[in-house]
Amino acid sequence: MKDNPIIICVGQGTLSFMTPESDGSYVTHPYPVKSNMSIAANLRMAFKEETYLTDLGKKAVATPAILVPREEYNLNPNENLNETLYSTVITGHKGEVKVATEIEELDVVAIFPVNSDLQMVVQDHFPIVSTQNVMTDVWRDTYNKYYNGADHRKLFAYFHDRVVDIFCFEQHRIRFANAFQATHAHDALYYTLYTWKQLGMNSSDDTLYVMGDMPHGDWLIERYSAYITKVEKIEK
Repeated sequence: MKDNPIIICVGQGTLSFMTPESDGSYVTHPYPVKSNMSIAANLRMAFKEETYLTDLGKKAVATPAILVPREEYNLNPNENLNETLYSTVITGHKGEVKVATEIEELDVVAIFPVNSDLQMVVQDHFPIVSTQNVMTDVWRDTYNKYYNGADHRKLFAYFHDRVVDIFCFEQHRIRFANAFQATHAHDALYYTLYTWKQLGMNSSDDTLYVMGDMPHGDWLIERYSAYITKVEKIEK
């Protein structure tokens, strides 16, 4: 098995694959999802059609996720804890496997659902499967690279899979994290500015960081800048 796994990225009606190069970098392969088929069926088709999926080792990525303080998660552990905590916050994922991942830097546990049919397809093709939510790495990397104890606050908006995840840190923890539909740029603008206002961010002193695949990115940056003085775009 190779050191770097194949990464399968599963979004809301989207599917893509990341395959490792010899230098450690990754190449992204978007897969044209057939809307009349489930994601699991599309994945089965991809394994039959795409030659770049022949390597062993893999890591599947899924959404959405909830965050639970680590001390609360460990307070009363039991085999049904993930299901109980997740279904209390988000409905519509009954019957899906709930996976938990600890984010040590932020002292939280992320819990997210994985479609059971999708998981079965992956396990049929790889002997070792590590399932991860796309946002756990984003939260971790953003915290390590961009968060610090500066006087001004920072709000982050990450665009992916027709969704914008908006989050911020405070006192070395995640203060706010939520995901919104962002198929249209106007929706993304509304949700970001609404969150900015609800959190009491200062339009002159605080900073908005945006990253990922934004719909109509130039227009969004222009509109953000009309309301917020400090807008920074984080390149991939």
